[in-house]
Amino acid sequence: MTVKVLIPTPLQKFTNNQATLECEGNDVLELIDSLEIVCPGIKKSLCDDQGQPRRFLNFYVNSEDIRFLEGPQTQLNDGDEVSIVPAVAGG
Repeated sequence: MTVKVLIPTPLQKFTNNQATLECEGNDVLELIDSLEIVCPGIKKSLCDDQGQPRRFLNFYVNSEDIRFLEGPQTQLNDGDEVSIVPAVAGG
């Protein structure tokens, strides 16, 4: 199953400046592991020491925030689009 992943600019240093990648995974955590194989070093920027997505990154599956779905265990289907969006703060 292939999933399209949208990579934010600050993380494109791991992807040879590619803004989109195609990877595989049954859920978001497996997708992150797949990204690490294709782009060594990216997982440390995406996950904390427990292997969970960092709090300052938002993951969306087909425009739905995974925090309102099944979190990192959100299931993925062939053709899904996953966006990784850094949190923005300020005022």
